[in-house]
Amino acid sequence: MEAHNQLKSQASPPKVTLRTATRSDISAIITFIEPFIESGQLLRRTSDEIDEWLPNFFLAEVDGEIVGCAALEIYSKKLAEIRSLAVSPKVQGMGIGKMLVNACVSLARQKNILEVMVVTSNEQFFKAVGFDFTLPGEKKALFIQTRDVY
Repeated sequence: MEAHNQLKSQASPPKVTLRTATRSDISAIITFIEPFIESGQLLRRTSDEIDEWLPNFFLAEVDGEIVGCAALEIYSKKLAEIRSLAVSPKVQGMGIGKMLVNACVSLARQKNILEVMVVTSNEQFFKAVGFDFTLPGEKKALFIQTRDVY
């Protein structure tokens, strides 16, 4: 039994493919993020929003199945935001979230965007991948909510 457990723990992790989403992925993305919306982890996204983000929307797949996603919404040459980051619970802890964040940050660098922000309930994860609460010059993002429902 112990030898079996050692073999099992040495099994190689699944091969993760990262790619840019296409129009044909929109309904699959909506289906994938639905559990995260229901649990309050993500805001609901419309097909139009996802379509608008497609050139900057990344999917992580294992054996052709979506196991993670993230989008970079570009507001200006100065600012972009990572949106809709989600990783399937069955593959969390394997570095897929970090891969998706890195893809978004790399794209922002390619486009010469000054700052990338994120609104999150998981600050520990984002701190671990290089984000922090303050920006150069001690700038901070402050928010006011104008209604209760999105």
